[in-house]
Formats: sequence, C-alpha cells, structure tokens
Amino acid sequence: MKRGKNDHNIPPRQKKRHNIRIRIKILLDKLKKQPRSHRTLIGKQDPNTKQIIPTDGRRKHPKHPKQTQTQTQQQPPLNITSRKFYGATHLLNQISQKLYITENLKKIFPQTHNQILSTAYYLTLEDNSPLYRFEKWATLHKHPHNQNIPSQRASELFANITEHQKNQFLTQFATNNTTKEDYYLYDITTLSSYSQTLKQVQYGKNKENDKLPQLNLALIYGQTSNLPFYYRKLAGNIADVSTVKQLVADFEALQIIKDKLKLVMDRGFYSKANIDLLLKNKVEFLLSVKKSLGFVRRALDSVYAVVSSFENYDVQYELYSTSVSVDWGTVGGVKGRVVFLHLFFDVDRAAEDKKRFDRELALMREELLSGKHVAEHVEGYGKYFKVTEVLVEGKVVVSVVVDEVVVGLAKRYFGFFALLSSEFMSAVFALELYRNRDLVEKAFGDVKGRLNLRRTLVSSEQGLNGKLFVCYVGLIFLSYIKGCMQKAGLFEHYTVQSLLDKLDVIECFECSDGTLKVGEITEKQKQLYKTLGVDPPT
Repeated sequence: MKRGKNDHNIPPRQKKRHNIRIRIKILLDKLKKQPRSHRTLIGKQDPNTKQIIPTDGRRKHPKHPKQTQTQTQQQPPLNITSRKFYGATHLLNQISQKLYITENLKKIFPQTHNQILSTAYYLTLEDNSPLYRFEKWATLHKHPHNQNIPSQRASELFANITEHQKNQFLTQFATNNTTKEDYYLYDITTLSSYSQTLKQVQYGKNKENDKLPQLNLALIYGQTSNLPFYYRKLAGNIADVSTVKQLVADFEALQIIKDKLKLVMDRGFYSKANIDLLLKNKVEFLLSVKKSLGFVRRALDSVYAVVSSFENYDVQYELYSTSVSVDWGTVGGVKGRVVFLHLFFDVDRAAEDKKRFDRELALMREELLSGKHVAEHVEGYGKYFKVTEVLVEGKVVVSVVVDEVVVGLAKRYFGFFALLSSEFMSAVFALELYRNRDLVEKAFGDVKGRLNLRRTLVSSEQGLNGKLFVCYVGLIFLSYIKGCMQKAGLFEHYTVQSLLDKLDVIECFECSDGTLKVGEITEKQKQLYKTLGVDPPT
C-alpha cells in the first residue's frame, strides 16, 4: 500500500524520518528542476481490520483466526479425461517390445529410459523436425514419458549417455535380433557440422560436396532383418579404407555378432592390406573392386571373348556374368589362399559409357584446336591425342589427331564391373547380395533427413554421443517399418510418412485413474498394423 489517508497509523519516529527524507528529495528536485511525485511503500492493509501492517519486520503480523474444518477440507479431485493421438505411438510401443528395445533400455537406463524412448518416437514420427518443437508434439500425443522435455533437459539427457551404456545396448540388441543374419552391410557417410569445439569435426572428402567440416558415421545393417546393429562416429578426415581394422577389433571386443562375421562393402574399403586382414581373421566378405586393378584386368582379359555369350546372360538383371578364382598368395602363414572374382558386362552401360567418353573427346579436341585449355583436361590431352604444329603460308596451324590405339584400349572395358568375395558363390547371387547395400544408403538418408542430423548442432562431445545414440534408436524403428513395407509391397500405395499419418489419427482417452480407452479403428488401419507385424490397439 502507498502512503495516503492512513498516515495516522504510522509510528511517530518512523513518520518523522519519512518526512525528513521527503523534504530532502523535494529540495533536490527544485535544484535539478525535475518535478516528480514521491511515494514510499510503508506496508500493506489488513483486509479485515483495515490497519497498516509494516513490511520492514519491526511489527509482527497479527495472527489470523484459524480456519474452520470446512474451510481447510480439500475438494475431491475432478474426473478429468485427456484426449491424445495414440495410433502411431502404439505402433512404436509394439515394435519396441518386439525387438526388446524397451526391455534393454530399462535395464541400462533405469532413470531415463522413457525420456529416450519419447525422444526417439518424436524423431521417428516427425520428419526433419528440430527438438525445440517437441513440446507441441508431446502435448498432442500419448508417449512413454508423457511429459514435455525442454531443450535444456534434452541436452542433459544426451550428455548423460555414456559410451559404456551405448556398447551395452548394441551388444544386447544384436544378441536379441541377429539369429537369422548371414551377411552384414557396412558403409560410411559424412555429417557436416557448424561446431568448432568438437575434436572429430575435420575437413575431409565430403560425400555431398558440402564445404563445411564433417564427422564420419559408420553403420552396419543386417542383410536379412534390415536392422542396424552397429554404429560408430569417426573423425571427418578418416578415409573409409582405414576403418576396417578397427571395425574387426570392435566386433571381437564387444561380441556384437557371435557367429562368423560376413561383410558386404563398396570399393572404397578395398586395399590389399584389408583383404589380408579379413582373410587372416576369418571374416567373410564381398566387396566391389575397381576394374583398373592389375589382377582384375588379367581376369577380364582371360574371359573377354566368352563373357558376353548367351550362356552367361541373366534375364532378371539383363546382363552377362561369370566367376573366376584368383590366387591371393600367402596370408597369415597360410599358402595358396584363394578368392573369387565375379565379372559382369552390361550392354546398356557400355553404350552409355562410350557416348559419354566420345563427347569428352570431342570437347577436348575443340579445346586443343581453339587454344582454350582446361586444367581438368590436361592429362587427357596428352593421353588421347597427338598434337602437332605445322607452318602453313607463314601461319602456325595446330593438327590434332586422336590416338585410336589408346582410345580403343580405354573403351575395351566399358560396361564391365567386378565384385570380389572370400567364399564361392554364383555371380548372380553375389550381385543380388551387393545390391542390397541400397538399404544402407537409404538409412543414411533417414539419418540426415528424417532424423535431422544433416547438420549437427550440438557443441559438446557428450551431447553429440548421446544424440547419435537416440537417433540410432529412432533409426531402428524406421528400418523395421521400411523393411515390413518393402516385403508387403506397401510402397506402391504409401510413403513412410503417409502410413504413419494414417495410423496417427487414432485417439485415446486417458482418465484420471489411468484407464486408457482407444477410439474408433477402421478395418484398413487394423490391416496395416497386422502387415507391420503388431497387434492393433484395443
């Protein structure tokens, strides 16, 4: 309350000091020519007695009469029912239980497993959405944590996930779900970053031609289950070929895959040292190799005349194929190790390669004749052309002639590609197995796009490690859903997002006593649940 009509209730000594302060302020205001009103807080008014109660601690507040029993009695709780979307989160609940994700998270993260699940649900269901929008999603959806996770709490959640916990989950998840796997698909992608504090953010060969520094992310997928069983972040300047040794060591230490490891890799992982390492450690492999390698060229030359015969034609893939054995020499003290080279010839690819090559030759010849050289073509000028200068009527005339022998040798291997395996298999089976690597490429697209990791925005090592782990859990859900959709042919009618939206509209009603009642479900929605291998909500 401000000073006013009740000034007579102020103690005399306090009133005298107050008046002196007011006079001093008035004099100062006159000197400064700054008129202003002066108010001083002296206390509050008691609503019953209308007396001024000082707030400076000198006078104790009068005790109010005790409230009656009826006044203090609490009102009974209202029977409040909340309505939220439930269909899509029910799907993830069922998948999580089926793949033992919920069980493993409870054991390894007893305090925060629901927060990890809810964050992974959000990243899975909301395409390319930042975490600061979690609050809106959490308000509308039924999810394990059932509360909002502010950005600061999410950062703390990520920072508290340790490397030991991550490895525990990877080992347990693989133990529960790798019983039917024969081959594992291995690849690496790049994740750009704006951070200048993360140690592993380095400039390297960016696979998306991004100009930012980057991290590398390695993933291993089960070829049968379509599920990711292993991931690891690497420094951005680490080449793919140098990661194989550490990969083998990690699998031995963590015992992620207890059966014989069989890897499918692209040609970026090829080196003689890696092949020796894999053979020595009895790791089966299938990988692409460059046709410019010496042993590949020798094998191609040996079958060149017969590889495109009708007997080697495959109707399904519309190409020609054959397999030959290659003596790899001595590995780990064992002499005469043999590997198998699978050679393929694609007529359409050969025609396209020849057209592209001829266009490049025509362009380079034009550059030579005009004298407008291009730095990227300097090597080709000397390799494919014979350039001479002739003096005609006092003028220098440039003569450019294609070296047909060299060009013919270059065109000889157009349309060919090769795969190398440690065990015998048909060329067609090797091709089918290798083309399943498309699964990993699509997973990288999910990590960067749907899970919003194309640009990492975290500023600490612990935060990055934790966020990658939660995104990995989300990737398991996405991979399972995509695998089921692929097998059932659902991609002809749905995208991942449209299917999730189809289920997301199912509502649930949660009463104050915890009872959960599910809204109406159509027959089409029930069929989608069954196709995805889970029971509809009841």
